[in-house]
Amino acid sequence: MDVKNLLLETLDAFGYPIYLQGSLSDDDVYPPSFFTFFNNSTEDDAFFDNTETRTIWDFDLNFYSEDPTLVNTILLRAKRLLKAAGFIPEGSGYDVLSDQPSHTGRGMNLLFIEKVRY
Repeated sequence: MDVKNLLLETLDAFGYPIYLQGSLSDDDVYPPSFFTFFNNSTEDDAFFDNTETRTIWDFDLNFYSEDPTLVNTILLRAKRLLKAAGFIPEGSGYDVLSDQPSHTGRGMNLLFIEKVRY
C-alpha cells in the first residue's frame, strides 16, 4: 500500500489542489483554496522475530482558503473521509499561519498504521 497516494486520493474527492507543505515558491500565486500535507515521520512498530509488522505514518494536513467559512468546514469534512480510509485524525484541527494575508488556514495531525507484509 502506498500511504501517501491513499492520502492524496482521499483528498482528491474535494477537488482542491494538493501541495507538499513548503513547495509553493514566493513567486507562485496561491489558489483560492488548497490542501497541503507533510509526512513528519514513519516509525516501525509491533515487531516479530526482529522484524517490524507495522509502520506508523505521521502526517500534517492543512487547508488554506480566502474563504474563512471553508477553512472552518472543509478540514472537518475531510476528517470523516480520512477516517473511512483508515487514517486516525487527532482532534478537530488547529489554526495555522499563512504566508499570504488573503488566506487563513486550519491544520490537523493524522496517523496511519500500516500493516507490513513480507
